[in-house]
Amino acid sequence: MRILVYGAGPLGSLFAQQLHEARHDVAILARGQRLADIRDHGIVIHNVTNDRTVTAAVRAVETLAPDDAYDLVLVVMRKNAALAILPGLAANRHAPNVLFLMNNAAGPGALIEALGRERVLVGFPASAGYRDGATMHCLTGTPDEKAIIPFGEIDGSVTARAHEIASVIASTPWLGAEIRSDMDAWLKYHVALLMPSIAAALYACGTDLKRMARTRDAVVLAVRAVHEGFAVLQELGYPVTPGKLELYTRIPEPLMVPFLRRVLTKKRMEIALAKHANAARDEILYLTDEFLALAARTHVQTPAILELYPHFELDHPLIPDGSARIPLDWRGVWTSLAALFAGLLALRALSRRRKA
Repeated sequence: MRILVYGAGPLGSLFAQQLHEARHDVAILARGQRLADIRDHGIVIHNVTNDRTVTAAVRAVETLAPDDAYDLVLVVMRKNAALAILPGLAANRHAPNVLFLMNNAAGPGALIEALGRERVLVGFPASAGYRDGATMHCLTGTPDEKAIIPFGEIDGSVTARAHEIASVIASTPWLGAEIRSDMDAWLKYHVALLMPSIAAALYACGTDLKRMARTRDAVVLAVRAVHEGFAVLQELGYPVTPGKLELYTRIPEPLMVPFLRRVLTKKRMEIALAKHANAARDEILYLTDEFLALAARTHVQTPAILELYPHFELDHPLIPDGSARIPLDWRGVWTSLAALFAGLLALRALSRRRKA
């Protein structure tokens, strides 16, 4: 395939470097200082996961002309920025396959309207990163444990082109691929998990992970906002996707809060969450507004999401450091204990019947 990576931030640069290392014909679209950096230094990727730095002399282009021919375009950028480039993509009719790797709560409607249903695929880049001069620091996969890129057709079908794209991605040293039939739901749940909830609570703590971890009220609101977001999607008919996120609906709040507080202290969260939240505040707010539009179509109440929402404003007062005034909701614990007790009684009764 002849591939164009549209977006030269940390993750777009990662994809371009990985595809180049796998000997594909790849170009990256960049502008301004980033274009100059790539032409002067190549694409420099520092893989934080294995502390390996690699450089790739990827061809850099400044525009996508209407007659430029590519077999595949990978759009790897923020959702709000991706919408701005749709007219340019639409003007080019020589790129039949456009895979958008980005957060998206609203669904593929705008992409389909601009490009046509037959050209669009959707997915998620499954890595994180930040820029330091010409170097892109990325938290991603390794040859031993690749970062798996979920993607799929917008109608959920598994096609020959999806298999071909998956093979291209999987040929890279650090990235793998997973074709999914539920990508729209996957992306919606990813937004619900992070944007109006955990990221908003992080803003409420000054984008300071340590402060958030020691501020129980912020974590409680984040957990409740996740529950509200999942309830919105379930009422809209989207099953929890991927299945491992079911844990967020089943673990009682008094157990989930300390769990999340421990997760926030992990070193990788600085790149995966804090640095992204600092760099992409505009996108996270945009995605939160998209999600609130979904919530408005349901009867689900979202008090935690709405309480956190004002913290997108830079001058909004933060939650007091270490605050623990919100009472924990113990109902899930009592329900679980009651179910356990009932199960033990049933086992005891069964044992007695067998002895009799």
